Amino acid sequence: MTNHYGQSIRSDALEPGPDDYAGGGPSRIAHKIVRWLPVYGLPVIMVLLIALFSILLPQTFPTFLNVRAILGDKAVIAVLALAAMVPMVTGKIDLSVGYGVALWHILAVALIVQSDLPWPVAVLIVLLLGAILGVINGLLVELAQIDAFIATLGTGTILYAISLWYTGGRQVVGHLPDGFLLINAGDIFGIPLPAFYVLAIALALWVALEYLPLGRYFYAIGANPRAAQLNGISVRSSVILAFVVSGVLGAFAGVLLASKLRIGQASVGLEFLLPALVGAFLGSTTIRPGRVNVWGTLIGVSILAVGISGIQQFGGEFYVEPLFNGATLIVAIGLASHSGRRRAKVKDGRNDKKRSA
Repeated sequence: MTNHYGQSIRSDALEPGPDDYAGGGPSRIAHKIVRWLPVYGLPVIMVLLIALFSILLPQTFPTFLNVRAILGDKAVIAVLALAAMVPMVTGKIDLSVGYGVALWHILAVALIVQSDLPWPVAVLIVLLLGAILGVINGLLVELAQIDAFIATLGTGTILYAISLWYTGGRQVVGHLPDGFLLINAGDIFGIPLPAFYVLAIALALWVALEYLPLGRYFYAIGANPRAAQLNGISVRSSVILAFVVSGVLGAFAGVLLASKLRIGQASVGLEFLLPALVGAFLGSTTIRPGRVNVWGTLIGVSILAVGISGIQQFGGEFYVEPLFNGATLIVAIGLASHSGRRRAKVKDGRNDKKRSA
């Protein structure tokens, strides 16, 4: 992945060291601001966007109804962004998350209305198929040594073709049980249930990546696969596992989408790929710049959600959303590359100081 996108998903964060705060007075304060701006710049931008739209659109934007709509509508994208983030930690990319969500939501509906399966069984089957897709992607990347970008683009396109073949270009419709519909339609204290799913997934991934050995293995592989292997880390199995997690999360996003739309339609799903990737890439530019991370990814998705919601309430045309997502992706990759170069320069400077000492 680093060969295609520079240093956007390198695993070492820009962590301030003791020498970064040398000096005192105004210069020290200015240095701290410059140092922490990449870390908290995006959250600050998000707060400023919220404040701006709240001032310009006081009747519609700063309302609980709008917050509820944003949380509910962007949950699928947030789950897909977290799904795409996991392989990025290991230095890989999974494009199949955007294509897969089309097939998964169709299957979720079809298994219930056409095969008469209980909805929990249908959901489990979809999640299992997502895991199988992850295994296939991992084997293609690690065993067949196919570049992750090409491998997942190929499997994703095949999934999309299966969606078109299965539906024949028509919608899959039928009666869905209330329990399945509540997956998306339920709420707790007025907050849509999908928002809690996203929070639970984010917390689980954060704990796994930051506090468990598996997370350290993933980051080590993303930084230097050869060095990780020499240190006894099973690179192959770890990368395959990362794709499996991505596949399961992508399948769960499909279940959410099916519960939301209440129909299966092959033309739905691909539009989620770009914003999901944008959120994941933006996640490597904030909180821990130069290192893909969970909370940065959610902040990236939140910025997209807030920006698009505000623009649409201003009466933006239908093409504004893809335009906004595409421009943000370019900015995200540029910022990530800059963070990676800055991280490398900081590390080289520290190494030089150690050698000279």
